[in-house]
Amino acid sequence: MDILLHVCCGPCTIYPLSRLREQGHVVEGYFFNPNIHPYREFKRRIGALVELADKTGLPVEIDRNYGLTKYLRQVVFHEQQRCQICYDMRLEPTVKRAAEQGADAFTSTLLYSRYQNHDLLKKKCEALAEKYGVAFYYEDFREGWQVGIDGSIAMGLYRQPYCGCIYSEQERYDKKLRKKKRR
Repeated sequence: MDILLHVCCGPCTIYPLSRLREQGHVVEGYFFNPNIHPYREFKRRIGALVELADKTGLPVEIDRNYGLTKYLRQVVFHEQQRCQICYDMRLEPTVKRAAEQGADAFTSTLLYSRYQNHDLLKKKCEALAEKYGVAFYYEDFREGWQVGIDGSIAMGLYRQPYCGCIYSEQERYDKKLRKKKRR
């Protein structure tokens, strides 16, 4: 199959890309991530993805528009649903792109992360597949978590310490907030 792979970053692409290629699929990447903050982080993730694409021969389309304002306008006052909103913001354009390109299916590197809401992600992708008439290729890529980490280290790729949004950045670095959440 020709599969459009939504990519959040280079390191998270390593394992899903290898699995899809092992199965004989033709894969093209699509980077669309308006949630990433700050701007320097956004640029670093694009840089790591370009480096991975060069090393692996992955054709990738990169939306370089920094979408923080649009992201915040949708999430502010809805912080408890921010991941759900973020999935919609990133995956719907991916599925539309897959339909425009005539791809057989789409999937996402978000299915690789242990930190994402896997069940919600799968449900959203299935609904979008039905809405746009493009198959959703499902695989639980989390089993290759360490493979992806080891691969990114071996390639010398920048590995980010949080999912990308301003809220996850705070959760990662704000010790008081982490203590409060544990209680």
